[in-house]
Amino acid sequence: MGRKYFGTDGIRGRVGEMPMTVDFIMKLGWAAGKVLSKSGRGQVVIGKDTRISGYMFESALEAGLAAAGLDVLLLGPMPTPAIAYITQSQRASAGVVISASHNPYHDHGIKFFNGNGFKLPDSTEEEIEAMLEQPLQMVAPEKIGKASRMEDAKGRYIEFCKSSIAFKTSLRGMKLVVDCANGATYHIAPAVFRELGAEVIEVGTSPNGLNINKDVGAIYPQNMRAQVLEHQADLGIAFDGDGDRVMMMDSSGDVKNGDQLLYVIAKSKLGSGQLSGGVVGTQMTNLGFEHALQAHNIPFQRAAVGDRYVMEKLSEQGWNLGGESSGHIICLDKTTTGDGIIAALQVLDWLVNQQQTLTEACAELNIYPQTMINVPISGVSDLVASAHVQDAVTTAEAALGDTGRVLLRPSGTEPLVRVMVEGQDSNLVEKLAAELAQSVRQAAEA
Repeated sequence: MGRKYFGTDGIRGRVGEMPMTVDFIMKLGWAAGKVLSKSGRGQVVIGKDTRISGYMFESALEAGLAAAGLDVLLLGPMPTPAIAYITQSQRASAGVVISASHNPYHDHGIKFFNGNGFKLPDSTEEEIEAMLEQPLQMVAPEKIGKASRMEDAKGRYIEFCKSSIAFKTSLRGMKLVVDCANGATYHIAPAVFRELGAEVIEVGTSPNGLNINKDVGAIYPQNMRAQVLEHQADLGIAFDGDGDRVMMMDSSGDVKNGDQLLYVIAKSKLGSGQLSGGVVGTQMTNLGFEHALQAHNIPFQRAAVGDRYVMEKLSEQGWNLGGESSGHIICLDKTTTGDGIIAALQVLDWLVNQQQTLTEACAELNIYPQTMINVPISGVSDLVASAHVQDAVTTAEAALGDTGRVLLRPSGTEPLVRVMVEGQDSNLVEKLAAELAQSVRQAAEA
């Protein structure tokens, strides 16, 4: 509660503005070091994406951690899940990721993993924020931390990814377009798929510090579609800038989002006996996904939006599979966090062994039409809870019955209420969304 800097996925902001300034990030490194390694000297792993400002923040974090008495292991540009993996394998005290994920180059962010490769709970982030309020006090000169660089991080992670599917699974004969968003997977993902036998057409593998996520990657699938069609590829695979989310595309250029990929993986794990319990989605997971799981008698629960909340729900239930529509997919039997490459490999493993196309594998899942309307508001935090809005929600839910659902939620980053309606009848969905949005506007005016 009351976190000042940490959001749903670490600390983010525009480079040069608080909190993404050199002096603050150095102090953050010191504060995190004091909290995450209370037992004394330890090692912290640092990796980053391909933004030009990453060099600057890497040095600032290194200085702060060394001042707290911790050794630093520098990985250079690596996907976020790779940093989680190496943190765990090195038995480090913590891992730090310098990345703003799918944001443009002028933004940056910092997120942390504990020594087991899991994202920090709110309580630990609150401890770090409390430490930030204290004056920075260096350890004695003889206790200052040292820094070293891991030269074989890339090779280690490539082998780890390949080991996540059966040794007998080969991608030989498949032609894949692999879009790395000019981000952290640029030197990893193409190698993984090539070493498994695929022919790879690379897209977004020429980072220059300024072009991360620029018209490429998971949030801009149009470029991948053009390459898939031009090269008559079997599949397209697109990652975001830090590699923790993935979208895939069939040979006709039809994009499959996180819900559809998660459905394929759920079927795969169910068939192999590797599905522990059920599947966790979020408030934004399509209702069609939930209904498709019900057809296979797979339990389903929703978490708040954000992969950290999916992880919390998985831990609470003792389950091993969850994800978001945006393409964050967590396979806890394989790794400790959302991993785009490993998720893509689980889908490919199913397609190869079932001799199916991606479209065939998703055929049983009917994605219901969804309408989202953003309603600007000003300073009314409890608008959604107002009687007028709740009456409108009740009316809409009654009209939908079991064939749809309604979600109203305040934006965490903008002065907006997001009104979402989805259901089997697209005309009804659009009508109800418009009516709900109007009820929110009326409540705001009142």
